[in-house]
Amino acid sequence: MTSRQRLLCALRRGTPDRVPGAPFGMGTIDPESELGQQLIECTDIFLDVYCEGDAVLGRAARVHTETEGDQTITVYETPQGPLQSVRRRTAITSAQVKFACQSAEDADKILAMPYEPVQVDTHKYHYRSEKLGEKGLVMVSSGDGVNWVAEMFSPQDFCLLWADAPQKMIEFVEVATERLCYYYRQLCEAGVKALRIYGGEYVSVQLGPQAYQQLVVEPDRRLVDIIHEYDGITYFHNHGPMTRYYDQLLQIGIDAIDPLEAPPWGDCDIAEAKQRIGHRICLVGNLDDMEVLSKLPTETVLQMGRELINKAGPDGFILGGTAAGPYTELAARNFIALAELSAQMAG
Repeated sequence: MTSRQRLLCALRRGTPDRVPGAPFGMGTIDPESELGQQLIECTDIFLDVYCEGDAVLGRAARVHTETEGDQTITVYETPQGPLQSVRRRTAITSAQVKFACQSAEDADKILAMPYEPVQVDTHKYHYRSEKLGEKGLVMVSSGDGVNWVAEMFSPQDFCLLWADAPQKMIEFVEVATERLCYYYRQLCEAGVKALRIYGGEYVSVQLGPQAYQQLVVEPDRRLVDIIHEYDGITYFHNHGPMTRYYDQLLQIGIDAIDPLEAPPWGDCDIAEAKQRIGHRICLVGNLDDMEVLSKLPTETVLQMGRELINKAGPDGFILGGTAAGPYTELAARNFIALAELSAQMAG
């Protein structure tokens, strides 16, 4: 099997020639470097792209951004007056220091903005898919409805909105989901074969199962149904403790879930996850990119990988990390070693 065939087989809960060893993205590795090329050639890599434009705000909304010193200021021109968010940078990192919305009234202002769907542009997806070929799988990444809402509010105000005005939050998510449904259909009609959906962790970590049902399960099931109409793959990303959400993940109808974090970052026992949901959802994970793959010696990582393959493989399982960003050179070499281990165990 090629890497792409191997990943698609596992994502559809089949049994590939071996368990895929799959980093998510290139981390800090230059794809044109010797190590970058080795990573692509030797593993079953996932790459993702983002399409241009805000599918929820649309192209009619008046939004402008300006930079003042170490601050990037975004202004949303609503019919009831402007809302503003601020991101501040340091030499090391950047962070949101002011969010556009603080209340249900601000949510109403956002909803009152004029809306016209964005023009879907899948050039990056098709270009990257053609360049990668059979060496891995490219997906379009997209936040769900609640992800868009959560990024408009601070974590505190997001929680308070659910406590004080739950119907307003549900309305906000419904509007965002309706617009995303149109966007997803356009992506699928343009030939996108796999979509990665994220955002559920805002609810699972901060609000709990009841909110998860109303803000994630029910709206995201609509997105998943559209992707499946076109025989596409739905890949769900949700950090944090997930054991009590397994049944709800099944209700969404997704094809795959990552990162299924092990303690102390999550609460996943991979054998239990395999027993409870592995027959209907491909399990992806669960070696932490930074704390395991980027820090531990290869011998230790291989021992952990061997245990995971024995517990969760050979069908519907992809040995991966946490899909969380800038993993290091050591992690890249450990991903390569894991893919080699999987091949040896299958041989």
